[in-house]
Amino acid sequence: MQRSDKLFLDSFTKMYMKEINNPTNAERNEQFFILKNQLFHDMSSFQVDGAKVCLRQIIDIIIEKTGENHRENMIVHVKNFYIQLVAFMASKLYENQVPSDKVLAFNNSCVEVIETKMNDAQFMQCGYELVEFFVKIVTERKTPNFGHQTVNKVIMHINDQMETELTVEQIAKRFNISTSHLSRIFREHTGVTLVEYLNVRKVEECQYFLRHTNKGISDISDAYHFCNQSYFTRIFKKYSGITPKQFRDNQDYPTFKYSFPNNNL
Repeated sequence: MQRSDKLFLDSFTKMYMKEINNPTNAERNEQFFILKNQLFHDMSSFQVDGAKVCLRQIIDIIIEKTGENHRENMIVHVKNFYIQLVAFMASKLYENQVPSDKVLAFNNSCVEVIETKMNDAQFMQCGYELVEFFVKIVTERKTPNFGHQTVNKVIMHINDQMETELTVEQIAKRFNISTSHLSRIFREHTGVTLVEYLNVRKVEECQYFLRHTNKGISDISDAYHFCNQSYFTRIFKKYSGITPKQFRDNQDYPTFKYSFPNNNL
């Protein structure tokens, strides 16, 4: 065991010395870390377009270092960078008080998509959608700013518990208020009924599993506690404009993102 450990350490040291003694790497390496810091800043401040520009420049540096003629090696390096990026994103989600089970689910699902679905024709698209996915989750954690604190807490509770079987009755009990009072204040402050908000959030969440996993449509419907697949299809089409199957088959179709009528978020 000790000899094996020493062999790894020797390999690490040799590769390290080879890299730092290559003068042609110095300027590009400096630029790489400047861009990386800017990428992290843009993502943390929800500047999606700026983050995508930085990501494109970083990938250009990776391509330059590995060479276009070594495409297979280049894709490995891009995947490795994306996995590092996912680790950063996961730590930021945790800092934003995203529940640990959701952080772990984010980390594992992103790594799996990068490892199994990304190919040499889609590596930039994968990176762009990774940035969008991170920003989507972080913005969902932003505290709502409606004029009633119970309404704000209910929205945060729903966002944290999407995989559970949420009902108006359960939510009212959780916040120790009557269902009629909860329904009234929620609609008064948000402009939408609580039942409708539960449905639109389910549709938003289901889109990821339709587009980025092989889970069956009926399994996704069950996971988000729709009474049956037919009802899931009807609700999904009501808000997204197409059926779950059409959304899965048409990768270029835009994802549905809900905005409150009284949009104070």
